Amino acid sequence: MDYTQIIKDELQHYADPKKAEYLPRFFKAHPGGYGAGDSFIGVTVPNQRKVAKKYYQQIPLEQLVQLLHAPVHEYRLTALLLLVYKFGKLTAERDKQAVVDFYLANTQYINNWDLVDSSADKILGAYLLDKDKEILYKLANSNNLWQQRIAIMATYYFIKQNRFDETLKIAEMLLNHQHDLIHKAVGWMLREIGNRDFAVEFNFLQVHYRQMPRTMLRYAIEKFEEVLRQQFLKGMV
Repeated sequence: MDYTQIIKDELQHYADPKKAEYLPRFFKAHPGGYGAGDSFIGVTVPNQRKVAKKYYQQIPLEQLVQLLHAPVHEYRLTALLLLVYKFGKLTAERDKQAVVDFYLANTQYINNWDLVDSSADKILGAYLLDKDKEILYKLANSNNLWQQRIAIMATYYFIKQNRFDETLKIAEMLLNHQHDLIHKAVGWMLREIGNRDFAVEFNFLQVHYRQMPRTMLRYAIEKFEEVLRQQFLKGMV
């Protein structure tokens, strides 16, 4: 059975032309934007999740890859949601590794922030929790924006287990990155650390905040009390 076509047909059923007009602006799909060349049919994420939950057990990886390689953004996100649901139900180590290998082999198609953020921690982070983390440093050291975002966002899974070392190390590696999407992701992950252990985030910021891009710092200190937040913004800590 061709589940790829079935899923595309169901997504088309939910397509909204007005939303499809708006989404290219939201995801910077204009020439020169970080999402340049992407196309949209206007399907909401809840409807994509609905379709993914319906078919994740049936669709094999060799069909799922066709969705992930599609030019339509919603097809790729649905493919990743299918992969997340599929991974979450696996128990055999070899099956989990097969999904992770598939994920890493296709990072060129995980090429917008929502695609990364919907999948990196739930697949790669979950798999690597008690394993060697070298692949994350390799991704962070790459020259690919999306691989670098995958590296930092995968550590969100570790943060939820109160393990912060990898996030802090990768944050330090990406401290001088040029792209706003990395500034936001790193700042967000630092904020998540602070939500669980304020002292860990504070100590990291004390050392590094003066060299941080402003957006990264603002995201990191968003939940701080206003007096302390202003002290960081004014360089008075």
